[in-house]
Amino acid sequence: MLKLLEKLSPAECPKLLHRVVDGLCGRSLPKRMDYGETWSLQEWGELISSLNYIFRVAVGKKCSDQEVQEMLGDLESVRAEAILQCVHARQEEIRQALVDRTNRICSSQLDDFNWQLKLALSSDKLSSLNTPLLNLCLDLTENGIQRAVTIEMNKEELNTLITTLEAANKVMLQMK
Repeated sequence: MLKLLEKLSPAECPKLLHRVVDGLCGRSLPKRMDYGETWSLQEWGELISSLNYIFRVAVGKKCSDQEVQEMLGDLESVRAEAILQCVHARQEEIRQALVDRTNRICSSQLDDFNWQLKLALSSDKLSSLNTPLLNLCLDLTENGIQRAVTIEMNKEELNTLITTLEAANKVMLQMK
């Protein structure tokens, strides 16, 4: 669908590309009525979607210039160069927009935590347990509201939590 860019003059192409990046970054999108004579409604939607995809993938996956060129396929070299220049010029803005989009998926933040290990010696059902229990108190902020969450876990549940947190840490390290 990027071939549709060839309907636009080489001088207008960078302006459109930067307006698309503006939209990706949360500012105003390019208006179809400004380009209504150039593309049909369907072509416009496909072009904007394709450009958004190229910008997100190129920055999100830290693609080299050659990889971006491969994604662009047989697009005219003037337009391909304009896309590459736009990616280079706005790379940090696009990266920050992608990070913000990811952060909006879950708005809860961990502010602090406390833990306490207890030994359950007995219960009302069993006379002797001798089971270690971990009390974990999490102080969270969600949408500006602070709340405390207390969790009591046995050994198996604690191991599951630790494994999950280690996996999340690996993902975070790979994103850096």
